[in-house]
Amino acid sequence: MTKTLNVWWAGEIVGALAIDRYGEMGFAYAPEWLADAGKPALSFSLPKRPEPFSRRECRPFFEGLLPEEGQRIAVAGALGLSQGNEFKLLTELGGEVAGALTLWPEGETPPASTAFAYNEPLSETALVDLLDELPARPFLAGREGLRLSLAGAQSKIPVVLVKNEIALPASGEATSHILKPPIGRFAGTTENEAFAMRLAKNIGLTVADVEIRRAGSRSFLLVERYDRRRDASGLLHRLHQEDFCQALGFTSERKYAADGGPAFRDCFELLRGAATRPAVEILKLFDAAIFNLIIGNADAHAKNYSLLHRENGAVELAPLYDLLSTVYYPELSPRLAMKIAKRHTLEELKPGDWEKFADETGLATRFVRARTNEVADAVSDSITRTEVELMDEASDRKAVEEISNLIRARAGALRQRVP
Repeated sequence: MTKTLNVWWAGEIVGALAIDRYGEMGFAYAPEWLADAGKPALSFSLPKRPEPFSRRECRPFFEGLLPEEGQRIAVAGALGLSQGNEFKLLTELGGEVAGALTLWPEGETPPASTAFAYNEPLSETALVDLLDELPARPFLAGREGLRLSLAGAQSKIPVVLVKNEIALPASGEATSHILKPPIGRFAGTTENEAFAMRLAKNIGLTVADVEIRRAGSRSFLLVERYDRRRDASGLLHRLHQEDFCQALGFTSERKYAADGGPAFRDCFELLRGAATRPAVEILKLFDAAIFNLIIGNADAHAKNYSLLHRENGAVELAPLYDLLSTVYYPELSPRLAMKIAKRHTLEELKPGDWEKFADETGLATRFVRARTNEVADAVSDSITRTEVELMDEASDRKAVEEISNLIRARAGALRQRVP
């Protein structure tokens, strides 16, 4: 017996994800979607065509909507499922995912969106309970009316901000923000990510907006979703997005270049072919790569970069997200998820390496050197301002100060490695 999940986009069925009795999964576009030339493809890895896509072809995109690593193991356990049963996980979690899509079992229809369909705002006690429950039950999986999912290996949950208060969404409704608890085994991760995101914004990079909030004595990060737009009436609209692994046809198991996943050369080539304004988006990606190098974000793999599909059809590099100075934690490897000029760390870079990185990016060597210095100088000039901004919000002020000093030193060290 074949089971089907219909894939919806803005109230219309894009196609069907199906699995047969033998566990073979496939995706096919709906004839009506194919017939309308104005309707976009789900992904650059799934171009519009009448022939169905095999499991090998469609799995990178759909599996890429699910949480990864320990989060997937935990959510599968909470639901009584195998972590490898991706179709069933999407059935349980796919009502609200990254991008414009929502997945519903055949015969079910997404609820009509309204501006006011949400649950009551969470009290401080309820927020503390939520923070306590998330590690064992990611996305509150299994709770009636909640079908939520986001990619990534860290704990988080999509929420709605209602008059500046946090609420869980009503069934099938879009969310406006992402709530991220601290990572329990590492100190100061909330302040770390907030600092990195604010610093990126202060030097002119496009990033998701973040703020530190508290529930009782607990801190957490609240991130505004860039793939949602609220209109004048208050209605939330889903904007489509796909991460670079999805766009390039890589599963989350291969998100790291060391595992055979995308390298910077692949990412820059993707933007050349996919972006509406390639030159603009390539510069954004270059700046992001150098910024991640400076702050020591060794976990900036291909699922931490995305394409945003605007409602007018334009495709651009999505605002940056999940920025964190991982080198602040000595327990974590300092080796970059995507090497720069075949180098794993900032300390390994030599003055002659920038010609190699220019080749990887397709940019002129002279430009690469000059732009790298510009980003390093901008970071150095903005660190103190960012530190001052964050001190009023931060619970762990020591972490803010230490991360600030670490990044300042790394910006100076990079400057010395560029001729």
